[in-house]
Amino acid sequence: MSDFVSVAIDGPAGAGKSTIARRVAAELGYLYVDTGAIYRTVGYHMSLMGIGPKDTDGIRRCLDDVNIDVRYGEDGLQHMILNGADVTDAIRTPEMSAMASGVATQSCVRDYLLDMQRNLARTNNVLMDGRDIGTVVLPNATVKIFLTASVGVRAERRFKELVAKGQDVKYEDIYTDIVKRDEQDMNRPIAPLRCADDAEVVDSSQMSIDQVVAELKAIIRKKAGK
Repeated sequence: MSDFVSVAIDGPAGAGKSTIARRVAAELGYLYVDTGAIYRTVGYHMSLMGIGPKDTDGIRRCLDDVNIDVRYGEDGLQHMILNGADVTDAIRTPEMSAMASGVATQSCVRDYLLDMQRNLARTNNVLMDGRDIGTVVLPNATVKIFLTASVGVRAERRFKELVAKGQDVKYEDIYTDIVKRDEQDMNRPIAPLRCADDAEVVDSSQMSIDQVVAELKAIIRKKAGK
């Protein structure tokens, strides 16, 4: 039995998992692991190589050339390093979101990344977010939370986030992308998005960031006993 606490936060695209999880982890002193960023990094490499998310053979061939390192700044921000280059900002686009969802359906990619993610939980108190953390990656996590929100709220949040970064996007396109990604994530044959039976469900549609952070911290402290 591990002495470390593992917190699994799952939920659909745009639910605010990364923003919330990063704050909760920092306030509790846990290591934050954004697994979506890891899949985005794999997708980014494949896009550079001209390989599509459904090209199983091409992805399998190129996986050996993927060298991913996860580093953390003094502020706790997770930086994704791909073959020596920091791609943290480059992977945060709607195109890379779609690529991440696509490559995540490939069993070879999931197998390649599974040990990396589990090893972080074996050696640290971690707060890990994604689509299948509580169901597949860390099925025995100390705490499981399913964070969700309505499609409209998620689209609005993502739209504002991208505009703040200077990206030229339309709300309607973001909304459509989220609906499409929900469909893809929930119906993919490998590790589909679903709420673990023993997860606490938190709907953040009508909650502020501070309220969600407080709610998650209360759940974690109660479940983890610390």
